[in-house]
Amino acid sequence: MGWSFNIGKIGGTVLRVHVTFFLLLVWIWFMHYQIGGSAAAWEGVAFILAVFACVVLHEFGHALAARRYGIRTPDITLLPIGGLARLERMPEEPMQELVIAIAGPLVNVIIAALIIFALGGSAGIEQMIQVEDPRADFLVRLAGVNIFLVLFNLIPAFPMDGGRVLRALLAIRLSWARATQIAANIGQGLAFLFGFLGLLYNPLLIFIAIFVYLAASAEAQNAQIRSVANSVLAGDVMVRKFATLDRSATVGEAIDLLLATTQNEFPVVDGNGHLEGLITRNDMMRVLKDAGPDAPAASAMRTGLPAVHRRQSLTEGVRLMQEAQAPAVAVLDSHDRLVGLITHETIGEMIMVRAAMPEGFRFKRRTGRSRQDRS
Repeated sequence: MGWSFNIGKIGGTVLRVHVTFFLLLVWIWFMHYQIGGSAAAWEGVAFILAVFACVVLHEFGHALAARRYGIRTPDITLLPIGGLARLERMPEEPMQELVIAIAGPLVNVIIAALIIFALGGSAGIEQMIQVEDPRADFLVRLAGVNIFLVLFNLIPAFPMDGGRVLRALLAIRLSWARATQIAANIGQGLAFLFGFLGLLYNPLLIFIAIFVYLAASAEAQNAQIRSVANSVLAGDVMVRKFATLDRSATVGEAIDLLLATTQNEFPVVDGNGHLEGLITRNDMMRVLKDAGPDAPAASAMRTGLPAVHRRQSLTEGVRLMQEAQAPAVAVLDSHDRLVGLITHETIGEMIMVRAAMPEGFRFKRRTGRSRQDRS
């Protein structure tokens, strides 16, 4: 996620903090300073840091549950409204997602129970709901926040954990795409409710509403891509006609191709058609600014581009693209020669074509193959 900073790595998972989180700390400091002076301000900051420590543990609950099914968590990002654990891939079975989704809130239940036990069970509901009052007991408020995190995250709507629980339960009977769409629709409806309440009571709810709506929409789109990708091959949707660059080309020559075509990504291939790397438009601009048009295009080249065979499922290409956060996936033939590219644009176009097709029509696979393709 952009505008985030690495603050460490735990168990192979990078922990990031979004820049807006620091703005939250400043806002909390001033709000508490107005209530009780400098001491209250710093206690308020410490309380927020303690809350987000609980959020981190919540996200690592998801990560540990996902690891049980062989799913890595590349990074966790802290935002002003909570945490976001990015899984390398989606769970394959509904029950797997159910376990992963419920693991986070379960961590908060354990934290709240431990705090209440440490306080001798003396924390009352009236005290725990005074979260914004710096005069209330620190640990009591922290227990209250953890209980709130459980209740909030179990709301049955995306992107909350409850939405994933709902999808997992629906996916036992319905298709994955249909189950996701139902949970996403509930999430978007909830976003409108948050936005309305934000106009009346707390502007922070408007920010939460925007995040919930966008996250729910993105989840629905990802499920749609997954559903379509399962039914087609990589060769069905790859770009077949594209310009390539030789390793000896200069950045100036790459710029000429950029202006002469509609491409934003250019493969670099050797004399036998084997892929050596990829140069994107942004890479060109960066090297052009730093070294000028005579610099070798290879200095802007990205290596290690994910690749799939053209007869593999598109699902594998989408998974590799998401895991590597790559701008494209190379499509190869049986001799490892580059025969096509899959980009975010081609996947988006495929989704639009599917949506525009009359009901009952299916996406037809390309069966005609040239002599070069028969491999």
